[in-house]
Amino acid sequence: MEARDATAVNSKGAIVSNDGEEQTANEDTAPKEDTPQTKSKMEKIFGFRKEDLTSWHSLVTLLNRPADPASLGIFRCLFGLLMVIDITQERGLSHLDFKYLDGAPVCRFPLFNVLQPLPLDWMYLVYVVMFFGALGIMLGCFYRLSCLMFISTYWYIFFLDKTAWNNHSYLYGLIGFQLTLMDANRYWSIDGLRRPSIRNAHVPLWNYTVLRTQIFIVYFLAGLKKLDADWVEGYSMSYLAHHSLFDPFKMILPVELVNLLVVHAGGLVLDLTAGYLLFFDATRPYAFFFVSYFHCMNSQLFSIGMFSYTMLATSPVFCHADWPRRFFARFPGFLRAVLPLTSPAPQPSASCVYNTSQSTSSNPQETPPVAKAPKLRLKHKLAAIFTILYISEQLFLPYSHFITQGYNNWTNGLYGYSWDMMVHSRSHQHVKITYKDGETGETGYLNPGVFTQSRRWKDHGDMLKQYATCLNQFLPRYNISEPEIYFDIWVSINERFQQRIFDPRVDIVKAEWSPFRPSTWLMPLLVDLSPWRTKFQEIEGSLDNQTEIVFIADFPGLHLENFVSEDLGNTSISVLQGKVNVEIVEEKKNYTLQPGEQIKVPAGAYHKVYTVSEHPSCYMYIYVNTTEAALQENFTKLYELQERVRNGTETEPLPPELQPLIAADGDGGAEVNATDPIVQLFLKRQRRMKEVKKRREAGAMERLERFAVKKYYTIRRGFLMTAIAIRNLAVGLPSLEQLTREVAFANMKEPPAEANQDERLRDEVGHGEL
Repeated sequence: MEARDATAVNSKGAIVSNDGEEQTANEDTAPKEDTPQTKSKMEKIFGFRKEDLTSWHSLVTLLNRPADPASLGIFRCLFGLLMVIDITQERGLSHLDFKYLDGAPVCRFPLFNVLQPLPLDWMYLVYVVMFFGALGIMLGCFYRLSCLMFISTYWYIFFLDKTAWNNHSYLYGLIGFQLTLMDANRYWSIDGLRRPSIRNAHVPLWNYTVLRTQIFIVYFLAGLKKLDADWVEGYSMSYLAHHSLFDPFKMILPVELVNLLVVHAGGLVLDLTAGYLLFFDATRPYAFFFVSYFHCMNSQLFSIGMFSYTMLATSPVFCHADWPRRFFARFPGFLRAVLPLTSPAPQPSASCVYNTSQSTSSNPQETPPVAKAPKLRLKHKLAAIFTILYISEQLFLPYSHFITQGYNNWTNGLYGYSWDMMVHSRSHQHVKITYKDGETGETGYLNPGVFTQSRRWKDHGDMLKQYATCLNQFLPRYNISEPEIYFDIWVSINERFQQRIFDPRVDIVKAEWSPFRPSTWLMPLLVDLSPWRTKFQEIEGSLDNQTEIVFIADFPGLHLENFVSEDLGNTSISVLQGKVNVEIVEEKKNYTLQPGEQIKVPAGAYHKVYTVSEHPSCYMYIYVNTTEAALQENFTKLYELQERVRNGTETEPLPPELQPLIAADGDGGAEVNATDPIVQLFLKRQRRMKEVKKRREAGAMERLERFAVKKYYTIRRGFLMTAIAIRNLAVGLPSLEQLTREVAFANMKEPPAEANQDERLRDEVGHGEL
């Protein structure tokens, strides 16, 4: 809350009565000399007095004080613009036909099982409504209706797919809801042009209070969540330190300290302090710098759509509410017609509470007027109640996981409302889905992810239950009666042991799940083994580049069935803790291992590792990918040969199968036919490395052009496919040939060379949100 944004008297000396009618201030009743009121220290710092919080009446008056609408109007415009862009990207308009496949057997994960997508063409219509809602918010046109259009369709899409839930998508929905109740269309809006009575009119202070508090909560609670031991010790996002964006820090610090001090400690301190630094005038410039730097880096580190830019747009909300007037007043006069208003001062509004004054004597010349307690309307009280309840709910909800226990699964609750951003990173080593025919007893295996486009079901018990139920419905089509579904999923969270997350002995189809009770088939996280991570780093540091290692932890009474590929040589199992029994299936032999003992397991064969101790066992696989090692050795020889040819030290003629090395060197690495598969792979790798280097060293204009072209074709496809869907709803489906031509035209992409290059580089330069 900032009472400094409030003003009770407009530039003409008019004040507003409680019924909203403008009254002219009587100059005769004013004192001849105004004695300036001295502000208390608290009022200078926080913008309000201690007395404003001492009673319900004064609190309601404070929250409904008049504030300049300028800052809120600019934020409304920026938020609407970002949501217009977001709809075609992260909301999925550009690939809607791939997301909602009509008639295809697809397993979905809505928040409520009864919630299902509409037919594809109607889903496009839903997105059209959401798009025009966001556009209306941006322009301030039919503002309330636009907000309702946006949030109703947005929350429908949000609830329709839990696999897309994340903190920033949840935040967009909250801000959309807040704007629906606010008077954000009173500055730089089409509604203001249509209705002069609201144009440039005051907004109540609670509009800013709710929005500022929401952003403060996002930062501060994200910081509190980072007080988790995994984050403080540097295990949550350790891979980020290797990104090129942190190269300047690596010039003065080793990568280990960059990870600990810059990535983790820096992120923790920024989140805990950003909200406070943005609030106070003295620290706000420093907060702008660090917050902007932070969000710009995030926009390059993660594929998180408009989130970074939305958070940048929220920062000016913490400034004095009239900052746009002062900012745009610096522009040349000929631009004023299209820029936001710089003058006059805001006009009074019935939504606000204004302090009136009355004289205590019949002779106003003798006694100056004193403040008169304003009369509060019902809507003013409701606004104050909403503000208090909303802020309380937002503070409570991230810690409400003791209620929704069915969602608690290593990370608490539905990930989207906890503000535990980037606190957890996961890696999956092994995923196995086993089905059993309920009538014949026949067992078989399913490809992980069959009938679904998502991968998040592997980490959440509620989604796993939905997935198993869906598979149970689809498998009878393939002559599998009354199927039972078992999952064996191994996950490592924040660099711990790979361990089971679900009990592989439980048929998930019949397993019980409730939002309000913990599920017994969810395996606990073995946090007691977390100290082993330091030992992991020591062991990994002692190995050469060709040796790889996987750390496993398992529960008593369970076993791991594993197959060692023929590409993996010298594979051994070494026990770190507990007692295991290793069964070599083909040899029909069993070996019992104690801590410190190890055994080699044959390649190209199955083996089973049973945990026979009373406590969880810990062991590690150590292996060498002999095929990859041999390939790298051949690559090294080919590179050395190519270098000798370049500098003229190679005197012997090259055999025909190596001639493409010279041709590729001469034409800059273009496509060259090669008969030897090793040479083919070598040349392909060289082309890929050159493309990566070219893209990373590209100038700003080239990067901007590449970005613009990519976004153009993405947005183009979304709008063209939408036009096809609306046409289908309006006049019916055309012939199959015409529809095929129209979709092919919408699918047109950038030049093939660029498209192929992007495809090849995706795994190397792409970063996804965890």
